[in-house]
Amino acid sequence: MTFEGGDGSGKSTQSRLLAEHLRDAGHTVLHTREPGGTEVGHEIRELVLHHRGDIVPRAEALLYAADRAHHVATVVRPALASGVTVVQDRYLDSSVAYQGVGRELDAAEIRELSLWATEGLLPDLTVLLDLDEADARGRLDAANKRFDRLEAQGTEFHARVRTAFLALAEVERGRFLVVDGSESSSDLAVKIAARIDELLAERGIESATSASGSDVRTG
Repeated sequence: MTFEGGDGSGKSTQSRLLAEHLRDAGHTVLHTREPGGTEVGHEIRELVLHHRGDIVPRAEALLYAADRAHHVATVVRPALASGVTVVQDRYLDSSVAYQGVGRELDAAEIRELSLWATEGLLPDLTVLLDLDEADARGRLDAANKRFDRLEAQGTEFHARVRTAFLALAEVERGRFLVVDGSESSSDLAVKIAARIDELLAERGIESATSASGSDVRTG
C-alpha cells in the first residue's frame, strides 16, 4: 500500500497510523518512504530536497527514479517476497504529479521511467489524501519548519500537483482510495484502516488475531 498527496496533506501521519493498525492486528509490516528508505536513498533525499543550488527538472526526475530503483530492489521486493505487508509514504505517483506535471515534464515519460526503474511494480492500493493547496500550505506554515525544495514552490505548482493526483486516481479507480485530507486525523485513520482490512479479507489474508493461532503471511 502506498500513500500519496500534496505536501501538508497528512499522508505521512496516516501511513504511520495504518502501519500501527496492521501491527496491532498481528501483521508483519514494513513502513518505509521515498525518497530516503535506504542509506543511498537518504543521501539522494538530502540532495534532491535540500540542495541549495538549482537542480534542473530532468535531473530531479532521474534522482527520484534512482532512489526508487534502489529502494524497490533492496528493501521492498525482499519484504514482499518474505510475506511482509509494505506500507509506503510516496511512490511513483508522486513523480508523475510533481515532476511530470508540477515541473511540466511529460507525465507519461516520467511514469514509464519509474516503471522501468522498479521493473513494473505497482501497489495493491494507493491512498490519496486530497487537500486544497492553500489549506495544505497553511498546515506547513503552522508547523514552522524549514521548507524543502518542493514545499517552497508556489501556489500554481502545488495546484498542478493536486490536479495531477486527482487525474491519476480517476484513471485508476481500482487502485486508488481518495479521502478528504481536511477531515480529522482519527476519522481518516478509521476510514483507511477499514478499506485496508476489507482488501486483505478479499485476498484471504487474515490477521493473527483472527487466524486462531495459524501462521499468517501478508502481502
